[in-house]
Formats: sequence, C-alpha cells, structure tokens
Amino acid sequence: MKIAIACDHAAVDLKEAIKAYLDSRLIEYIDFGTNGTESVDYPHYAEKVAKAVLAGDCERGILICGTGIGMSISANKFAGIRAVACSEPYSAILSRRHNNSNVLCFGARVVGAGLATLITEGWINAAYEGGRHQRRLDIITRIETQQLPHEQ
Repeated sequence: MKIAIACDHAAVDLKEAIKAYLDSRLIEYIDFGTNGTESVDYPHYAEKVAKAVLAGDCERGILICGTGIGMSISANKFAGIRAVACSEPYSAILSRRHNNSNVLCFGARVVGAGLATLITEGWINAAYEGGRHQRRLDIITRIETQQLPHEQ
C-alpha cells in the first residue's frame, strides 16, 4: 500500500507524526507538502492527493488541516474520491468497511498525535465489506457523474 499525504500550515507537526507511524509500519507514502508554517491554501494540497489517488499512484490518501473539514470538502470535489473527516477511530473504520473511503482527513486543532495515529491505524487496517454497501456506492457514483439540469 502507498499513501498520499499532505497538510496545510496548521498541521505540519501532526503530518510528521503520521509519517512516523507509517514508517513504523513500513507503509510507503508520498508527501505532497506543505512542510512549513507559512500560510498556504489547503485546496491545492487536497487536489494533489486526490489526483494521486485517482491516477493510481497511491492507493489512498491522508489530508490534515486545522479541522479536517476544508480538506475533505476540497477532496470530495473530485469524482471517485470518498474523503471522510474523522475525529475518532470508529467512524474511520466504518468509512472503510461501508463506504470504501479512499481519503482520510482529520484536524490538527481537533485531535492530538496519539488519537490521530489510532484513527489512521483503524482506517488503514479496515477492509471494504462490499455486499449491500456496493449498491450504495454505485448510487453515489451515478450521482457524482451524471449531469443534472438546473431546476428553476
């Protein structure tokens, strides 16, 4: 497994903690930045990770900002990305099992390094269950790819 990882200026330290966890598990990753605390625009980093996942360069992605919300909104603008903002492991695990999430987001101002590691570990170890959940993912895919006329 290879993970695409990125953060904004609010989350550099937490990104480094997650990279240390990935290193300890011998999980490959590509770090798309940022690497400093100077203010940056998080959508650019969400775009890099989303494109790496969609291109198949990485199997999944991890995005970290202040809350995880901005990153998840940005990543979900890409058809085929199922980004989730999680603040605890249970939701992260179920997002994999039921929704086949492929991008995990969390906030450096919301969770500390220990909890972020537990969230990441649960998400990485969880497997998509398929079955009844696939029907729902198929509906989501149809919605995100169909062109709907604007209602007036």
